[in-house]
Amino acid sequence: MSEDRVTLKMVQEAQQRLKGVAQHTGLSYTNTVSKLADCKVYLKLENLQSTGSFKLRGAYNKVASLTPEEREKGVIAASAGNHAQGVALAASAYGCQSTICMPKHAPLMKVTATRGYGANIVLYGDFFDEAAEKAVALTKEHGYTFVHPFNDPEVIAGQGTISLEILEDLPDVDVIVAPIGGGGLISGLAVAAKSINPRIKIVGVQTANMPSMQESINKGHIITYNGKATLADGIAVKTPGELTYEICKKYVDDIVTVDETDIASAILLLLERVKTVAEGAGAVPVAALVSGKISGIHNKKVAALVSGGNIDVNNMTRVINNGLIRSWRKVFFETVVPDQPGELVKLLSLISDSGANVLSITHERSQHGISFGNTAVSLELETANEKHAERLMEVLKDHQYFVKLK
Repeated sequence: MSEDRVTLKMVQEAQQRLKGVAQHTGLSYTNTVSKLADCKVYLKLENLQSTGSFKLRGAYNKVASLTPEEREKGVIAASAGNHAQGVALAASAYGCQSTICMPKHAPLMKVTATRGYGANIVLYGDFFDEAAEKAVALTKEHGYTFVHPFNDPEVIAGQGTISLEILEDLPDVDVIVAPIGGGGLISGLAVAAKSINPRIKIVGVQTANMPSMQESINKGHIITYNGKATLADGIAVKTPGELTYEICKKYVDDIVTVDETDIASAILLLLERVKTVAEGAGAVPVAALVSGKISGIHNKKVAALVSGGNIDVNNMTRVINNGLIRSWRKVFFETVVPDQPGELVKLLSLISDSGANVLSITHERSQHGISFGNTAVSLELETANEKHAERLMEVLKDHQYFVKLK
């Protein structure tokens, strides 16, 4: 059967190839996520891997397994960014040329990093699948060796080395939670973990904007899901691989989805409370755990993969800002004060007495719709939580201020 094309022996051989190349990343217990998820959560920190992602493992294992003749032709890959960096680094290590097809909207920092490893970059399409079609066309045109990001036995075996490390550090792990895009990562994890201990539960997490593997498993055949853009760009894959589909169907116990709010909140939680940077795809296991999407894990030992940390700085800024707004730690509102000396001071004194902090303020006489003799005031405040913000709004209303939240 096709799923038997990846074995524990292949994963163990990949581990030998990766010695001195891929780091044995840490497995770190997190009290914060454990309390929120009602289980014992250990984070597998692949965001600290070379190139900032687990993808180095599979990409290097594949390039290392090629013949000298195949490498001589040059290698090509399609990727949203992390596989790209892994292939580029591996190709450079073996002295062969790499070409990477990336979606047009791939994060700039991933494009720059990939180019820095010596790759030629081709930007094409809006999602991974379009970039992959371009890579296939270029392969036929130039005779490159194609390094598939997930639907390849050697790539899958390389990713499976993560399970060997988890079991070395936490032999009694009950559950492993990992992201799913095309399925290469979770396929490798599942084959390795289940081959050693069939009782380990394997849970995959997809973004609700692109649940292609979940929909395929539910329908009993591979489907193409025309989803939407997502913070988790690294797992925005429309069509799962044939091999990964078969492995997931056999070995993965459950697949759940998280929405964009869940993902953004998890990125912020990991940054602020766990002190680790995760990209969107890397945060989805934690998002699923803290939002209660995974059942049957009470008091279990859970290894959750932080699969990558290559998040665009501009995206990070937006995620942090939106997270603060959603948690009522940042509040925007408008009000009106009489256009008289001392009135703005009165308003700011009430805000100060409440314990809120003014981040910015705009005082505008000429705003449309404001009656003569009054002034519009827009404020951005730092508050502790929703209850704090609500108390402040009540205080302002009690003092006859009309307050409009933005």
